[in-house]
Amino acid sequence: MKRREFITLLGSTALAWPLAARAQQAGGMRRIGILMPFPKGDAEAQARVQAFRQELARLGWSEGSNVKLDERWSTYNLDLVRADAANLVALNPDVIVCQGDRVIPILTKFTRSIPIVVAITSDPIASGAVESLAHPGGNVTGFSFIEFSMFGKMLKILKRLAPDISRVGMIYNPDLPTKGDYIRWFEIYAGQLGVQPINFPIHDIADVERSIASLADQSNGGIFVPPDLTFISLRTQVSALLIHHRVPAIFTSPAFIAAGGLASYAPDPLVMYRQSASYVDRILRGEKPGDLPFQQPTIYRLVINLKTAKSLGLTVPDTLLVAADEVIE
Repeated sequence: MKRREFITLLGSTALAWPLAARAQQAGGMRRIGILMPFPKGDAEAQARVQAFRQELARLGWSEGSNVKLDERWSTYNLDLVRADAANLVALNPDVIVCQGDRVIPILTKFTRSIPIVVAITSDPIASGAVESLAHPGGNVTGFSFIEFSMFGKMLKILKRLAPDISRVGMIYNPDLPTKGDYIRWFEIYAGQLGVQPINFPIHDIADVERSIASLADQSNGGIFVPPDLTFISLRTQVSALLIHHRVPAIFTSPAFIAAGGLASYAPDPLVMYRQSASYVDRILRGEKPGDLPFQQPTIYRLVINLKTAKSLGLTVPDTLLVAADEVIE
């Protein structure tokens, strides 16, 4: 090897050593449980876990070297979630990563000692995970997907996309612990825009179809979809129904827009999974989850599907196109 090549290699090794060495010195092989309430073949969910893995690696945690990841893909069948949660807790990992308002209480019933990092949740206080965002205090911390003013911004965007809208229906799962907050803020912001709010509690795709069809029976209706894993798993069917009934809708996940939805306004899930990796790193290095504040989103992305807008007979204002972070054509 030439001297210059050797010096370059030595320099790059020195740069990479501190993170890897710190991770090794943190206590040898560590174990992380990952509980995903999605089918394993869900490309969007897989991208989130991949973002988490990449950030872990950047922080010095190498799979098979100083960390082992145990993944469980439960779908959103809560019986399967419970079984997988029990299985992960029995492995006694150093930390468990999860997502979803109804997944958190399932895990906390099995353990109050293993640290839990929630990559995405709507409202950890409403779901009973913590008593305070600033000082969680227990074994749960993570990242909230919602700051409720986003509901108002979403409705304004929907109104700009479809100015004639006078009625908006919110489809939500009534089993959500956050449903009261959803309804309250939805009705407040709809009232401020002079739009009639309509609540559609649903459990499955048949309920969704009935709700959309009833709204489409009269003109000038729209749909508002708050965060919920129920809808993520049904995103292709929901988007197809909305196009079929020619009802404009706004979502809180860009996954809907890739599936044919009109528009979404929400934090970036991949960013939240990377942030979760940073919390896992801090816990593995000795910090307590109760000392790590639950963080709320500060950056939102607007995604618009122009093809869907055209199929609905809508003209997207240039100001929205300029403001959009991504436009699907």
